[in-house]
Amino acid sequence: MDLCYNVETDSVLMYVAIHRFHTFKNNKKQEIMIVMSKVRTRFAPSPTGRMHVGNLRTALYTYLIAKHEDGDFILRIEDTDQERFVEGALDIIYRTLKETGLVHDEGPDKDGGVGPYVQSERNAQGLYLKYAEQLIEQGDAYYCFCDKERLESLKSKVSDEDGGTEIVVYDKHCLHLSKEEIEANLAAGKPHVIRFNMPTEGTTTFHDEIYGDITVPNEELDDLILIKSDGYPTYNFANVVDDHLMGITHVVRGNEYLSSAPKYNKIYEAFGWDVPIYVHCPLITDENHKKLSKRCGHSSYEDLIEQGFVTEAVVNYVALLGWSPEGNQEIFSLEELVKEFDFHRMNKSPAVFDLGKLKWMNGEYIKAMDFDKFYERAEGYIRKVITKDYDLKKIAALVKSRIEIFPDIAEQIDFFEAVPEYDTAMYCHKKMKTNEENSLEVLREVLPLLEAQEDYTNDPLFASLSEFVKEKGYKNGYVMWPLRTAVSGKQMTPAGATEIMEIIGKDETIRRVKAAIEKLENL
Repeated sequence: MDLCYNVETDSVLMYVAIHRFHTFKNNKKQEIMIVMSKVRTRFAPSPTGRMHVGNLRTALYTYLIAKHEDGDFILRIEDTDQERFVEGALDIIYRTLKETGLVHDEGPDKDGGVGPYVQSERNAQGLYLKYAEQLIEQGDAYYCFCDKERLESLKSKVSDEDGGTEIVVYDKHCLHLSKEEIEANLAAGKPHVIRFNMPTEGTTTFHDEIYGDITVPNEELDDLILIKSDGYPTYNFANVVDDHLMGITHVVRGNEYLSSAPKYNKIYEAFGWDVPIYVHCPLITDENHKKLSKRCGHSSYEDLIEQGFVTEAVVNYVALLGWSPEGNQEIFSLEELVKEFDFHRMNKSPAVFDLGKLKWMNGEYIKAMDFDKFYERAEGYIRKVITKDYDLKKIAALVKSRIEIFPDIAEQIDFFEAVPEYDTAMYCHKKMKTNEENSLEVLREVLPLLEAQEDYTNDPLFASLSEFVKEKGYKNGYVMWPLRTAVSGKQMTPAGATEIMEIIGKDETIRRVKAAIEKLENL
């Protein structure tokens, strides 16, 4: 029998599964218990605007790793960078997670016993300062009183690209301050930060599940800031403390954080805490192999929804940006992704965001969509084009299997509103054996039939025209091609001639056929 307990140790709730087994020794029954950590993952976005595709993928992978193992998925809001806070961004986070089905087990609105789940609220409790002061007492951190001018003097150029990249490598100046100097500075209210004292000799090795073992020289590890001068913790420090206190077992993030991992590990080591399992996701690039940016116009979840993509397709596609399933299947529901997802099958190489592939996938989802759900989404796009009193549901049914994104609807149906200007060369079709001259004759012949026809639904219309074709000894295409061209003015349409005529009705059909005859007569 498997049971789950919350075991409180060192101010952290440890979520463990107790697996009970029985064996016999000297004919006496013994119970053996193997303690295994319950998988707990977290998505920790910053409320800085719309959710980037990369952040959505992180949230998705984090969710899938947890749910694949029946674990917990935690939402934590990392708002330590108050300058970048965007009003309304929290609502965007909640709305995006809800729409995509990534339902969190714990979060600001679902207390699981390790809250608060918002870093500013945790900071208000003095949580991060307490742990930073502990590191100071241990000799693993120190107060730094260096002003901006001195820090500016430590800048060095490391790249000439885009005007040059400059970094500051701190020289441990304040590490050597005496106890008296520190106390005097603090008493005087001198602005300061708290820095971690990184080793300068040897190496640090850490393991990532995707990129393997990575070793870095300690001399490359800067004395990172733990607590800023405004009293807020840095992301680098807060995420370590919070991940530990919340019992996080797997940390999922972009590979841009690979270089920071050894610094995090030094903090874990200083506290004597277990290091979580790291899963760093590959970079997402655009079609030009540049980092996916806001400038491309489809970098966020909301961008894609506004552009006519459906949520399920976006989630499905994002799952494949860096992960490969075992077989050739490409279309996955969220439930199927939970079952199939194995993070060990993630790739190291960058994933290319192929908009064309996403459009194809979106088209597949639209085809499979319940019609009422489709119409609910499509109606607005149809009404932007069609003002006449037509059966819009019939029009929607015609385009459902022919579009990839909802804005495609407009160019598919605009001819219902009015016949566009077109070149009479469209009447020439080699396979149908039509040209402008014989098309004119066909339209003249068929016009009386259309005027006499009472029932303008598709089947009776088609039956009448088929009978006409038979009587004249024509091929179907010889009549239907000119007729479809006359009523649509387009080479490609989502429906045949009689389907179009049913929707526009008798009066409009006859008006359009007469206009086509006049157009051909005036050549």
